Amino acid sequence: MKSDFSTPAAPLRGLGGPLRSSEPVRAAPAPSAAVVLLEEAADLLVVHLDFGAALQTCERALPSLANLDAGTSLEVKCSLCIVGIQALAEMNRWREVLSWVLQYYQVPEKLPPKVLELCVLLYSKMQEPGAVLEVVSAWLQDSDNQDLPEYRALAELHLQRVLLPLGCLSEAEELVVGSAGFSEEQRLDVLQAISKARQQQKHQRLGSEEAQKLNQEGSFSHKFLSLLMLLRRLWDSTVSHFFSLPFKKSLLAALILCLLVVRFDPASPSSLPFLCKLSQLFHRIQEAIFSLYRLPIHD
Repeated sequence: MKSDFSTPAAPLRGLGGPLRSSEPVRAAPAPSAAVVLLEEAADLLVVHLDFGAALQTCERALPSLANLDAGTSLEVKCSLCIVGIQALAEMNRWREVLSWVLQYYQVPEKLPPKVLELCVLLYSKMQEPGAVLEVVSAWLQDSDNQDLPEYRALAELHLQRVLLPLGCLSEAEELVVGSAGFSEEQRLDVLQAISKARQQQKHQRLGSEEAQKLNQEGSFSHKFLSLLMLLRRLWDSTVSHFFSLPFKKSLLAALILCLLVVRFDPASPSSLPFLCKLSQLFHRIQEAIFSLYRLPIHD
């Protein structure tokens, strides 16, 4: 079958209109290695769920950002860090996130707002907001960051997720009063929340002090009762041992005790009435004790 070449081909249209045979073809610039690695890391994270490989790809791409212009480099670097943070969180290595990010930005003040926001959300969700306290405070105090449009949102996030949960009420008050990013209405709302938190903190402190005082009193009472029980056991043991002795030995022990304590002379005539009364007393005590143990006799 004969091909029909008589119909002229449609002109190829490029960026500058129809191309002529004498014009060179202008190819699109090839993406840099960092951009290619960013796409690969995102694909490994989202599609393949290979979090370790995604993190390694980000770490390979970050040193190659020097070949890009400043604006593109900052954007790609921020995106790589976001992918790396998500990969670390998925591998339950979220405690390494802050140190991992800071090794590429060196100082907290240079962290991108998106990266810092992700760190605050991650650590507050894991119940450890104190890990980002100093980093976020340093970022908010930087004068260059205060002109950014994201400053207000990050300041509010820092208040709600870090300062108030940690009970840093003075720092929260200083941030609200000294920051121009809050409107008057927002400032009043936050100050009211700080006042309520301060009252709750005071009640909790008073409650803990009362509980501690009650515990101390209870511990003292328990120790005192234990001491009384011990003394009672010692007394019962002494009395039972004393009355288990024969009468003569008991009388002799009482005489020795009188010699030591009262210091009277048993050979003196004036001591004779006392000795008679002591002997009668021992007889009565012995009869009373032994009468408790006599069994009734039945016919």
